Order: sequence, then C-alpha cells, then structure tokens
Amino acid sequence: MGETNESRLTRARGEVSPRRLEKQMAIASASCTLFGREGYARASVDALAAEAGVSTRTLYNHFPGGKAQLFQTVVTWTSNEVRDAQLARLRAVLDPERPPRAEDLERDLVALARAFVGLMADYPNHFALVRHIHAEADHVPPEVLKAWHEAGPGPVGRAVTEAMTRLADDGLLDPHGDAAMTAAHFTALTAHTIVQVTNYGVHPLPAPETDRLVRGGVAAFLRAYGREGSDSAG
Repeated sequence: MGETNESRLTRARGEVSPRRLEKQMAIASASCTLFGREGYARASVDALAAEAGVSTRTLYNHFPGGKAQLFQTVVTWTSNEVRDAQLARLRAVLDPERPPRAEDLERDLVALARAFVGLMADYPNHFALVRHIHAEADHVPPEVLKAWHEAGPGPVGRAVTEAMTRLADDGLLDPHGDAAMTAAHFTALTAHTIVQVTNYGVHPLPAPETDRLVRGGVAAFLRAYGREGSDSAG
C-alpha cells in the first residue's frame, strides 16, 4: 500500500497532533488548487490563506516558510503520488520478471506510453503545478525545483532507464551505450509529445489523435533503438 499524504507530512515535519495535521492538510489541499490556477508567482500568501479559509497568521503557524514552503510541500506530495502511479504502470507493462518477446515489444511500449499519458487525466492538479513550474522556473526557489525533481522526475527517469537497460540485455534494444538517453528519448517521443500538444492536459486531444501520436512516437523510437534486423525495428 502506498504512503498517504498524511503520513508523508507527518514524516517530513515530525509527529504532530491529528488536529494540527488535519489543518495542515486542509491548507495544503486548498493551496494546491490555487497554485494550479494562478501559478507560484501570482499566488500571494493572502490569497492562499483566503483559499484555505484561514488567517495569514495561521498559515505561517503551520508553514513558517510561507509560500515557498507551502508550494514545496504541495509539489512534493503530488509528485510522490504521480511517481508511484508511473512506477506501478511501468512494472505492470514491463515486468522485470517477464521480459517481452521481440514481436510484442512495440505493443508493450505503446501500452506504456498510453499509461503515462493517461496520468494527465488522473492527476490534473499535479500537471497544472508542473505546467507552472516550467513556465515560472526563474521565479520558483531552487530548493523547490530540487525537491520536485527528487520526488518525481528523478526516480521515474531512473526506473525507465533500468527498464531500457533490461530490454537491451534481453537483446530487444540497442541503447548505443547510453541507456539514460534511450529512456529520455522514449519519454520525449511519446508522453512528452502529448504533454506539449495538450499543454499538460489543459486541451485534451481526441483519442484517435492521441493514439496516432503515441504510435508514431514508439515507431520512431524503435527505428532509432530497435535491434537491427528484429521485427520491432521495422
């Protein structure tokens, strides 16, 4: 069972009373909505407190670091949730104990890309935050950017790299000596393409268009990294 937001907050901030933890969760939940709507720079402490239905004094009592600490808390929580979902989908499609057959590789990579793309609909608040992080990177504190990367993109990137390494070891891919680049290109050609076209899910595509882009991305990936002469290389 995955770790809950409540247990993460307890672990991050030390043992707190249930009542205090409930208040922190309420403030963070409301802040997630406002940050996703307004972004980091435009969301003032006054507006965050009003969204949560508390005074600014109460907000600072629970989050002494103010807006930066609150944003880091929210981003870390949502990144943990999406990371866990991504890793679960990766294991479900590319099970380390059951390597795919060469003739099934393209099908499995399409399934993985679809699963990653589907997370935008499952976690819209998180992707709204990430959209603002990229748009406002020069305004977001460096420690917040680091915490976000360590919570989500870093672990997921390493897991996809490990999956690509296994596929190479099984003779299904040729990473040309750089499994991390192979993983980055897979993600860029599939999930990231849909992220950019839809502006992080704000403007979803019709299912046939999403499928066309995903399949085209996987086909391009396999032309670059599929083993020469294999069925998956086209």
